[in-house]
Amino acid sequence: MFIEDSLKDKAEIYFNFKHKHMGHALGIDFKHVAEDKVVATMPVDENSVQPFGILHGGASVALAETLCSVGGWFLLENENKAVVGLEINANHIRSVKLGGKVTGTARPINLGKRIHVWECELRDENNKLVCSSRCTLAVINKP
Repeated sequence: MFIEDSLKDKAEIYFNFKHKHMGHALGIDFKHVAEDKVVATMPVDENSVQPFGILHGGASVALAETLCSVGGWFLLENENKAVVGLEINANHIRSVKLGGKVTGTARPINLGKRIHVWECELRDENNKLVCSSRCTLAVINKP
């Protein structure tokens, strides 16, 4: 996994959380963490398909929001702040069958003091667009 040097201390915190979360349940595997993009893969397996054996739209949205939220958190300079999803939309372009894998790439569009806007694309193993999403994050005081 690539982690930008300036983010390595925060990566140590994130990747060593003591509790499990949705990313673990979905098999999200981070590949690239940098200020300008976050990339991770997710298997299309029994945890992420709908009853007809194709990638569930909710799993796509969960991957997109995870990438955007993690990316937003990595860019916060104040350790007393956190980001939470405020709004997300997704256009599901193409299906992926059970046994496949998707790769999500999230990039910041706007990084304000209170609001971040990120875009995320999910692509299949042939680099075809599966889902296009935009996520708005609120910067909050850490709970």
